[in-house]
Amino acid sequence: MSEVRLEVKNLCKSFGITKAVQNVSFNVNKGEVHALIGENGSGKSTLTNMLTGIYSIGSGTFVLDGKEIHPKNQVEANNEGVSIIVQELGTLSGLTVAENIFLGHEDQFVHMGIKNTNAMNKKATELLKKYGFERIKAADIIDEYNFEDRKLIEIVKATYFDPKIVVIDETTTALSQEGREELYKHMNRIRESGNSIIFISHDLPEVLDKSDTITIMRDGVYIDTVKSKDVTEDDLKRLMVGREVTGDYYRSDYGEKVSDEVVLSVKNVSVPGLIHDVSFDLHKGEILGFGGLSESGMHEIGKAIFGASYDRTGTVELADGTQINDIPTAIKHSIAYTSKDRDNESVVLNQSIGDNICLPSLDSLAGKSHLLSDKKLKEFANKYAKQMSVKMVNVDQFVSDLSGGNKQKVVLARWIGKDSDIVVLDSPTRGIDIKVKQDIYQLMNQMRKNGKSIIMISEELMELIGMCDRIMIMKDGKTSGELERNEAIDENSLITMMV
Repeated sequence: MSEVRLEVKNLCKSFGITKAVQNVSFNVNKGEVHALIGENGSGKSTLTNMLTGIYSIGSGTFVLDGKEIHPKNQVEANNEGVSIIVQELGTLSGLTVAENIFLGHEDQFVHMGIKNTNAMNKKATELLKKYGFERIKAADIIDEYNFEDRKLIEIVKATYFDPKIVVIDETTTALSQEGREELYKHMNRIRESGNSIIFISHDLPEVLDKSDTITIMRDGVYIDTVKSKDVTEDDLKRLMVGREVTGDYYRSDYGEKVSDEVVLSVKNVSVPGLIHDVSFDLHKGEILGFGGLSESGMHEIGKAIFGASYDRTGTVELADGTQINDIPTAIKHSIAYTSKDRDNESVVLNQSIGDNICLPSLDSLAGKSHLLSDKKLKEFANKYAKQMSVKMVNVDQFVSDLSGGNKQKVVLARWIGKDSDIVVLDSPTRGIDIKVKQDIYQLMNQMRKNGKSIIMISEELMELIGMCDRIMIMKDGKTSGELERNEAIDENSLITMMV
């Protein structure tokens, strides 16, 4: 019989009138990957945030190796043997790589009140080498590294001190396939050492493949704990949603002719060190996909189109000849953009859901009178929050209080409300549950039918294959191949162009 590492006992947590976690109990065994799954807002992250000291415990207890723990912050949780790799960025700008790795634990490098920076950098360099991340330099300011590299640094930060429990909260959605393989390698190392992982992911095939045990939550309530080998993807969907998930998931059409009308023309676009001489046309009613490895430059394509790359050369031109060189021009001419880095670039965390949804549409909401009506703003925000099924108390709730998936729904709600003609979606389903993914895919399909044009940038190869009329593959900052929509395309067709 497996030995219990962590007991979760009668755990509860509320935010105002929202009961985020209600009387949840389950056990995590030593040496296992224990997946925690559920729809957005089911309480998964709230529960693990209490375990890791990010949130205070409402009521109930965590018992780790027979001892009750009540961490008040992440440093206390670390000292108890619990760490977390969060969904969004968990590193601090302005600090070095080494300072981020040892954040909260700098005292080991302090003697008589003086910090030994050289000793800290030396230790961080040893760790980065041990993890296979030698190209990341301990003394560099962390802002010099991209989103993915910063997630790799977080892996080091969360695991170097051999914690008994490592929470991995939706981390794989932020990583390319290469980055995921690195994470899986370290998950295996943790498991083999006899320590345990609580693994949160919306990717059900990944959950079934990488976990030993799965606990399902729904609307803050414990539903069941099952062995991964005993269940199928459909079983998990049914347990998560409480019913069968039916209807089309991806598009079912093939052979439809895309309009010849070009709505956006990108010519010889370069961004130093990131993309080089990229050209393509986007047609009316087309979903154009961009795929590639994380460093391929595909994420920079979205920023370049939206006018957010200030050292860009080349042209981004609309059908009427308008040049898009900055963000205000893009928004004014009905271009929308959602960034992969949601918290820093797509939402204003310390503003309400309503403010976030209304922000790009303020000019049209003010109308000819140039006056904004609170009633009109609230009606507008409610309409699109409801359309995207945002789980919230009301639209006055701060976006920072929402789960990752619900933040993403707010991002999409604001651009649906703006009714943009060209929509650039970078990793639109990152951190989103199976049911909402289906809703987003159906929404994209409807937008396409309504004549909207969509650029979809994604590391999820199956969603590119399932949703796009055409897929462009990026490699080393250049386009390396292009595929038309076809039933015969599979992931290998794309991978061969990517590597």
